[in-house]
Amino acid sequence: MISRSRCIALAAILLLMPQTALAAASLPGAAMPWPWALPFAGILLSIATGPLLFAAIWHRHYGKITFGWAMLTLLPLAAAFGAETALAAFVHAAVAEYFSFIVLLFALYVVAGGILVTGDLRGTPWINVGILAFGTAIASVVGTTGAAMILIRPLIRANASRARNAHVVIFFIILVANIGGALTPLGDPPLFVGFLRGVEFTWTARHLWLQTAIVALLVLAIFFALDVWMARADKQPAAKTSPAPNEVHGLVNIMLIGLIILAILVSATWKPAIAFDVYGTKVELQNALRDTALIMIALASLRLTAKQHRASNGFTFEPIREVAILFAGIFVAIIPVMAMLQAGRDGSFAFLLQAVTARDGTPHEAAYFWLTGGLSALLDNAPTYLVFFELASGDARELMGPLSGILAAISMGAVYMGALTYIGNAPNLMVYAITNEQGVRMPSFFGYFLWAACILVPLFLILTLLPISPILKLA
Repeated sequence: MISRSRCIALAAILLLMPQTALAAASLPGAAMPWPWALPFAGILLSIATGPLLFAAIWHRHYGKITFGWAMLTLLPLAAAFGAETALAAFVHAAVAEYFSFIVLLFALYVVAGGILVTGDLRGTPWINVGILAFGTAIASVVGTTGAAMILIRPLIRANASRARNAHVVIFFIILVANIGGALTPLGDPPLFVGFLRGVEFTWTARHLWLQTAIVALLVLAIFFALDVWMARADKQPAAKTSPAPNEVHGLVNIMLIGLIILAILVSATWKPAIAFDVYGTKVELQNALRDTALIMIALASLRLTAKQHRASNGFTFEPIREVAILFAGIFVAIIPVMAMLQAGRDGSFAFLLQAVTARDGTPHEAAYFWLTGGLSALLDNAPTYLVFFELASGDARELMGPLSGILAAISMGAVYMGALTYIGNAPNLMVYAITNEQGVRMPSFFGYFLWAACILVPLFLILTLLPISPILKLA
């Protein structure tokens, strides 16, 4: 973890920099060669390999490692282009993008962590598929993080007596922690990044509901057939004489989730045309009030939820603290990458633009889908979404209009294929850590990838190849 002294030192350096001409300062992306992307690649590679190759060092020092990559981005920027330009770029990334992103994750994590599901559920195929279907349905409302944290422990308890139960968690990660979040900015981090960039709140629900329903229903059907087959080989647990009733505690948090949704919707529709300038970055009033409201809702949840409910849920701040630190580093390291992408054909990433462009010069939707998805699985879906969003146009109005097929492809690739690895989406690692703690023998990184790929890649090929583009928008 980054020490408080380091944070204070960094803040002091930034605040003491000259504060003139910040609004006009911008990075010359066309003049930046590809090595400027090395800190971004380095931090993502650290996140991917650290927990697997040097777990003890990573868990003790991931904050220091993240801080180091951030400094390897900011200090060269200041040396090459001036302190004012580096400061303007940093403040824009922190204020306009990172802060709102992490505040929403924090609010959903805290509020969902106050909802406790108790009782005696028996992990039959019908019960399991019901939990997975319910979690998939609510993931776009309470977020993939929220849905996963609410349901993973009841699911583990329900299947504790099963001889083979790791497959249940694998499908849970695929559906609840990823695919179910494809319909709103609340559901999955990359979609909230798009919302912050100007994509309408209801756009994904209106354009991706059918694709999401098709994929989710097919995955549920595969799971049910597999779980029925595996359940027949398991010894049946002894019947319980006095089963405890199934109950939901901490119901006040359901109302607080409603308030989170209301805050997001109000900020999306209320345009008072009032903004504040923060070191050259425009902060609109409705967004500042939304983030303040989300923080207050999270604090209210901590105040109103019984401590024993959070204790029974195993709630701690460590998972969200780790996510906040890692994404802080990612949003800093991506600054030069975004500048180079914005340079388009004049930038170092012109080859990516060629890869997603057909011979006639039109954007290739299937290429956007597979490239966004493949990198989301190997890196993390939120920054990957942002990279291809900027590569496609960076203009939300254009992407929602004539380029709507491209936005759909980017959104589906980031959300759906984030399920292919443990590092594709933040809730994946959280679920993996909880299940290991509870004694479930989960497959290794590559073992999970083989499971997920065998389940999902054929479905993604269907989305790509079926000649019914008015429905799937990818053919």
